[in-house]
Amino acid sequence: MFRKVIFPVDMAHIDKLSRALQVALDLTRHYDAEICFIGVTGTTPSTVAPNPSAYEAKLTAFAAEQGAAHGLRASAKALISHDPSIDTDKTLLAAISDLQGDLVVMQTHTPNALDYIWAGHGDTIAAHSAASVFLIR
Repeated sequence: MFRKVIFPVDMAHIDKLSRALQVALDLTRHYDAEICFIGVTGTTPSTVAPNPSAYEAKLTAFAAEQGAAHGLRASAKALISHDPSIDTDKTLLAAISDLQGDLVVMQTHTPNALDYIWAGHGDTIAAHSAASVFLIR
């Protein structure tokens, strides 16, 4: 049913993605699909990496580690944005389409009052992606 599972990764909060990661890995295994880990980074130094190349290396290593640990076909795609604070949703949506992902699994937060003003990344991806989207709290 699904050929490519897309898993957006916030490398700064990788420790908070365990539930969604487990679901993504389980679905990937169940459908004998490929999983692609995508992450958005800026062009300036961050707490995760000093530059986009180092970020890409970390994301690629994470994907390889997950693929090897779970016996899955895994890949990574680092997405560069000039301003991730405003471009993340648009950048993720373009990558999901470009990579031909047919299922997106992503971690989301518990809704709060600000979500009525600014939608979370998961809300926006679910509303605008042609792929199926599975949001995990």
